[in-house]
Amino acid sequence: MTSTERWLTALWPFVHAHLPPSPGRVLEIGCGPAGGFVPALRSAGYDATGVDPDAPDEPGYRRTTFEDRPADTPFDAIVACTSLHHVADLDTVLDRMAEALAPGGTAVVVEWSHERFDERTAAWCFDRLGGTGEPGWLHRHRDRWRASGEPWDAYRASWAGEESLHRGEEIVHALRGRFLTRSSDEGPYFFSDLDGVTAADEQAAIDSGRIQATGIRYVGVRGVTPKGPGPG
Repeated sequence: MTSTERWLTALWPFVHAHLPPSPGRVLEIGCGPAGGFVPALRSAGYDATGVDPDAPDEPGYRRTTFEDRPADTPFDAIVACTSLHHVADLDTVLDRMAEALAPGGTAVVVEWSHERFDERTAAWCFDRLGGTGEPGWLHRHRDRWRASGEPWDAYRASWAGEESLHRGEEIVHALRGRFLTRSSDEGPYFFSDLDGVTAADEQAAIDSGRIQATGIRYVGVRGVTPKGPGPG
């Protein structure tokens, strides 16, 4: 199983649990080349669409950014999994998310707080990287950091600035400003890229205080605009 498959398998129960009952129209922002949750959504009875510049070249996917996607019938739910922290204009994307949801529709967001990725957490991750297979993003940053000679916090801040990453707290604040919050929690994020580590293993390390919780799980609902008073 690839790291992407492990990630999707582990997160699917959370995503599914917070969706409205099927059938319904669901849009996934940033589904990626593997199709994200779209196959699972369809298997669960939803009319699901994935949007991503690198989406599969298949029916049901749109190979474009969410910002450039043509407006159409509102969706019953929108899923955004690790796709918001690197968008160019967070406010524009979230405004479009709110507009694309039907009143009462649900936003299910999985995100990352890069500002909480401190040196202790990085060391814990780097100690659990596999030595075989294709190097992943954590391998690259481990090697770049060691070669830089910088303190970890300076390296992380520089990398986040170069990639224009939005802070997790900024994303949550912006979501709360547009949706009625059902839940907002922190949890595991790195497990799928680590060797032999499960989400439960990472959560145990978080609970024991060994590492920071950098994953974000947010669920919100688009408010229903009340109707004005009737005649008389």
